[in-house]
Amino acid sequence: MLLLIAALVSFWPTYFPTRAQDTQRTVWDGVYSDGQAKRGEAVYLEACANCHGRTLEGADMTPGLTGGAFMANWDGLTVGDLFDRIRISMPADRPGSLSRQEDVDVVAYILRFNQFPSGKDELPREVQILKQILFKASRQ
Repeated sequence: MLLLIAALVSFWPTYFPTRAQDTQRTVWDGVYSDGQAKRGEAVYLEACANCHGRTLEGADMTPGLTGGAFMANWDGLTVGDLFDRIRISMPADRPGSLSRQEDVDVVAYILRFNQFPSGKDELPREVQILKQILFKASRQ
């Protein structure tokens, strides 16, 4: 009997993955809405474009929010990590001055600009939920 239990414990994860593994959401799962990205674009143009550029390309000392370097930097992190970075340190001249809703709307705009698909639901403002959404540079 003990041998049977030991075998089940050993093989269970291989044959029956946990629900969390099966349902790990990524930026490819349509995690923001078009309306949210539209609001985020307005906030971005008002609060972010002076430093990061109108087309998110960045400038001399300011990183771009699109392209290969951006994707490589965030690949494997979470949408919550991106949200936290924006919430805590942006805009550079007045960090933390945007509301949580404005911050998450800007994240939605960045995702749309980088051609991640939209969905029917908006990104939530709760960082614990955003940290469950993996930022993957490619679908694979």
